[in-house]
Amino acid sequence: MHVLVTGGSSGIGAATARAFGREGHRVTLTYRSGPDRAKRVVEEIEQAGGTAAAVPMDLSDHEGIRAAVAAAGPFDSVIANAVMWGGDAPREESFEEVPAAHWSEMLHANVVGNVVLTQSVLPAMREKGFGRIVLVSSGIAEEGTPGSGPYGTAKMALHGLARTLAWQAGGDGILVNVAAVGLTRTDSTPIPAQVFEAMARRTPARRMSTADDVAALLVFLGSAANRNLTGEIIREGSNAARSAHTM
Repeated sequence: MHVLVTGGSSGIGAATARAFGREGHRVTLTYRSGPDRAKRVVEEIEQAGGTAAAVPMDLSDHEGIRAAVAAAGPFDSVIANAVMWGGDAPREESFEEVPAAHWSEMLHANVVGNVVLTQSVLPAMREKGFGRIVLVSSGIAEEGTPGSGPYGTAKMALHGLARTLAWQAGGDGILVNVAAVGLTRTDSTPIPAQVFEAMARRTPARRMSTADDVAALLVFLGSAANRNLTGEIIREGSNAARSAHTM
């Protein structure tokens, strides 16, 4: 199976690319910046006996998305993990002060960009009669957090996209789901260990998810092991963890 993992050069995306590689799937991962990180993930997959490649892709460049899929595809499975953050932290303005241009930028990339991506991969999946699409969302979409209106709105839009696609593609053997991911421990997560520990105490399992935990879910949803689960929002981690994420 040929798997596309967008945003696969670090964090959850890199863990997911490596996990698919360990399962014996051919992996193409995308990156917007940091080609050296992407190359490192490819090398790790290949050193473990897998097959991988990395291609540049920017969610805000819709023609570039189409070109990348045409050049690197076709794909049997897509993990739409890439995101344009629009800044490293929630915005400090009041809601009414957030510029319309920022809203437009975030929705153009994170919503329309993923629509273009799915439109680009669907024809080959329909022809084959098999496909898996997983849209990676966030607990912020449902819980909200101050200053993250454009980001949360963009992520919630993926829920509606998945519901629609599930109906319009299911008859051709294509399953579409959302993984709503809470705060996750990764090498690039700039949150002090003591904060994670405090949040972990508020979860039933008394621990926060790691990138490998999330990757395991994405591999299931994006593989043939998922036989008929579609149109669903799978909330990774506990409600308590997602609530802690917003505080």
